[in-house]
Amino acid sequence: MRSIPYAGQIRGVVFVAALASLPSFNLAHWSINIAVFTLMFAVMSSAWNLFGGFTGYPSLGHAAFFGIGAYTLGLWFEHHAVTTGYEPFLMLPLVGLFAGLIGVVLGAIALRTRADVFAIVTITLLFVVQTLAFNLRGLTHGAQGLALPIPPFAAATFERPFYYVLVALLAATMAITYLTMRSKLGLSLAAVRADEDKARGVGVRTLGVKLLTFSVSVGITAMVGGIWAYYESFIYPQFAIDPLITIGMVLMTFLGGRGTLWGPVIGALILETAQQTLAYELGGSEYYLIAYALVFLLVMLLMPQGIVPSIQSVVRRRRRRAVVDAPGPPPSASSSDRTDVLTRDAVVVEGPR
Repeated sequence: MRSIPYAGQIRGVVFVAALASLPSFNLAHWSINIAVFTLMFAVMSSAWNLFGGFTGYPSLGHAAFFGIGAYTLGLWFEHHAVTTGYEPFLMLPLVGLFAGLIGVVLGAIALRTRADVFAIVTITLLFVVQTLAFNLRGLTHGAQGLALPIPPFAAATFERPFYYVLVALLAATMAITYLTMRSKLGLSLAAVRADEDKARGVGVRTLGVKLLTFSVSVGITAMVGGIWAYYESFIYPQFAIDPLITIGMVLMTFLGGRGTLWGPVIGALILETAQQTLAYELGGSEYYLIAYALVFLLVMLLMPQGIVPSIQSVVRRRRRRAVVDAPGPPPSASSSDRTDVLTRDAVVVEGPR
């Protein structure tokens, strides 16, 4: 069966259109609030996957850049007025650019390490940034927190501007991932993940491609931090630079399938929606954390490779079985080796087994 031309792009447009239409159903405020936080993690998981999923580098410091984005926006609007309410959104590209430049500087140092050492370096970076946020009281106000202007949006539709900005940012992040997977950069990242030394030996500029994807990844994460800060209207260091934010990105990426287009988004839709819903239902008891962990463990036990790669494997096996069982002459190599439609939107790299 032939695949539909541009099927991946069509699915992406339909998905974004469906997300954009969700607020028109007049959902309750708590429902839109859950959707806002789910979109935040969908964007951050996709951004983490752009670097950690494709290169195989276990970055555990992305929450530091989430906090940098939050404080960058907060410090700017501590001294600048907000009139229409949309000025902070217009600042987001500059926030992302600023964090991306910091990412280039820090990445040039951190990316000279690999594997477990890189993970340790990045999580150390996270705690260094958190400590600075607590102790630079003249700049960040320390543990007292930093206040932002309250968004002057109507109470009936307060969440919608944040929701639509996050939908646009998710669409842009997925588009970047999609184009990366189908470019020379994607092939270079695949080579780095498979064997970095061999990749360098065949001419791949390994440090350059790692720095590029790392800076883009942390820049997008910082933009989400800015949106979060404006949405909450107050920044505390322990919440803005929280290791649990990074853990959430990583878990959602692995749940959906790292190195895929749809995996991080699916992981965020499952885990963050479950977490927020259970938090509303169970409240301050925090029993929801147990249920949250069980959801993740259940899926990972049933689909250890992640949701998207597991589904792809099943589809490929069924197609091959159908080709083998079909009556007539033996199938040609071209027909038996066809890839399914899902693969076109998913795995670009497959690490060594």
